[in-house]
Amino acid sequence: MSRQPGGTRRDDQWAAPVRTLSVGAIAEGALNANVQGHRVSGALQGFGQLWQKTFRARIRDAKLGPAEVIRIWKDEFGTFWPRGLGMPRMFAPLTGLAPGEVGVINFDGPGGIVLSTGVLVIYADDESFTFMTPEGHMFAGWITFSASREGASTLLQIQMLIRAYDPLTELALMLGGHRLEQRSWERTLRAVAARFGDSDAAIETEISRVDGRRQWSRAGNIFRSSNLRPRVRWLRRPPRS
Repeated sequence: MSRQPGGTRRDDQWAAPVRTLSVGAIAEGALNANVQGHRVSGALQGFGQLWQKTFRARIRDAKLGPAEVIRIWKDEFGTFWPRGLGMPRMFAPLTGLAPGEVGVINFDGPGGIVLSTGVLVIYADDESFTFMTPEGHMFAGWITFSASREGASTLLQIQMLIRAYDPLTELALMLGGHRLEQRSWERTLRAVAARFGDSDAAIETEISRVDGRRQWSRAGNIFRSSNLRPRVRWLRRPPRS
């Protein structure tokens, strides 16, 4: 089952076209950098090989329908991501994950280093929502989260069509980054399934390389990469009196 943006859907389910991104109100503590004023970046604007990655889990004997699952998934989105050094933290807009809204993502590194990027919600309906990445994000493309009924079960799915935004990220993926990213999304989906009462849900993973070529004309993306624009959190704190 493939869920990607497209088809005959209402205009209000899509984000309005924007030239550059604008970050609204977000939770206190988020480092908002490399998002405000940036353009969105689809898979055509990336550098690396193009991948489709799909992760699925089935909630057995589901008590809630797909629409209710998606509502809760959006409301509690950031709580499902793995915790720990180097893991992403999502700061959703206070207005919720609605079309046109921008979320901020922080990655905490050693020594107070913080990598910051974000996502644009380009589509949302009762049973799915889709993020698109801004320029500078480590990936270029989009990712769709969806739920659907399958017999007595509810099928959860995360599907992405992405490529590394820049040569540095592509190298990191080649040196084990693909495996780490895969584990991260599998853990995320397992946490979502557990939230709805199925802590033993099996994860199905499908990964296919759609295009093995690298877009060398986009090698200059490295100069806009958020990986090269880290911030030190303690520098943002006011001095003690």
